[in-house]
Amino acid sequence: MDIVDPITCIVTFGAIVVSFLWLRDTRIFIRTGLEDYRKAAYQGVLCTALGWFAAALVGRSGKTFLYLGCGLILLAMYLQSRIVRCNVWKGNESTWQRLTGAAPGYIQGRKR
Repeated sequence: MDIVDPITCIVTFGAIVVSFLWLRDTRIFIRTGLEDYRKAAYQGVLCTALGWFAAALVGRSGKTFLYLGCGLILLAMYLQSRIVRCNVWKGNESTWQRLTGAAPGYIQGRKR
């Protein structure tokens, strides 16, 4: 039985996190209709694809693929964090609401 390298688990978890953040941005865009989150949702697709490509590379054998996959997942997380988003939170939301992206509903800047 082969032992899984810890870097493989870390990169796979990173790909899951990038996917979660993309889905969260998409949910906030659907609820608010804000242009910043639309752009973040579109760019999140590319970051998610890069993250899962990194996870696939890490699954290959060889140290080169481990380091390349680790670098790619870090790049995907960096690119996703660089996307500018406006603040949709009022300050009285719970941590769960912020985590799941349950933003208050807006339609082009007006509250529903």
